[in-house]
Formats: sequence, structure tokens, C-alpha cells
Amino acid sequence: MEILSKILIAIVALEHLYILYMEMFAWETLGKKTFKGSLPDELFKPTKGLAANQGLYNGFLSAGLIWSLFICDAVWSKNVAIFFLGCVVVAGIYGAFSASKKIFFVQALPAIIALVFVLLR
Repeated sequence: MEILSKILIAIVALEHLYILYMEMFAWETLGKKTFKGSLPDELFKPTKGLAANQGLYNGFLSAGLIWSLFICDAVWSKNVAIFFLGCVVVAGIYGAFSASKKIFFVQALPAIIALVFVLLR
């Protein structure tokens, strides 16, 4: 159970590293492909700074999740993982309500699944 929870934490962390990359460094290329139809093409350039800020926050979430994988104390590692997965869940649910329901399935659901496995270990 512990190995599976760590694998799921790593998957969520990698997803948020990808989001960091897309929003901070590839907003006008990869971002356009990802959000095609959700945001008019002419808005990508003026929103580049906003997207980069969002990407930075995703990087912090990823860093916290990765940190939890390297903490030797099992209780401390679990608590840090619970905190950062909880942050991802809240952000994903808020994004689903405020931007797109798809965000729930892409961000919140994987974090919820990982959180369940962390709580069960």
C-alpha cells in the first residue's frame, strides 16, 4: 500500500510539473493546444504573465509532493503528503467550479485517489 501511495503521489507531482512547464514556459504554444476552444487565441499573449504565476503555484504543489517522498519519518512524510494533496484537491475543485469541469477529472480526482491511498497506509 505504501509503494502504491508513493507512486500515485509521484504521478500527481509529475502532472503539476507538466502544468508548471506549460503555464510558465509554453503558454503561447502548448497552452494554446491544451486550452483550444476554452480561450481565444488572441488572449494567450496578454495572459502570459498570469499563466506563469499559476504555473509557479503548481510548481510549489509539485515540490511539496516530491518533498514528501524523501522524508524519512513515516508520520511526517504522510502529513506533508496529505497537506499538499489536499491543496491539489481544493485547487482542482475550485477550478472545476470557476473554470471548467474537466479540471476536476484532470487535477482533483488523481489527487483524491492518491490521498485515499495515503490515508490507508
